[in-house]
Amino acid sequence: MKTIKLSEYQTYMGILIDIRNPLTYKEKHIDGSTNIPYDKLLLHYKEYLDKNKSYYIMCSSGIKSKKAVRILEYYGYDVTQVET
Repeated sequence: MKTIKLSEYQTYMGILIDIRNPLTYKEKHIDGSTNIPYDKLLLHYKEYLDKNKSYYIMCSSGIKSKKAVRILEYYGYDVTQVET
């Protein structure tokens, strides 16, 4: 599983997805990030993701983002966990 620190992320690298719930995301988030809650992303990943793109997944604690990255890697997506 690939991981990077948030300070290393640059927008040209790929799409930053914040998987926290919408209320938490609304309170504070990284500019340019996309909010797709954890459950929604994992249930409907084919609607949100393209296997030809790179994604960087983040959450508050790193626990859910780690799970999401492992699952999405299994499905063949280019995903990296972002540690905050």
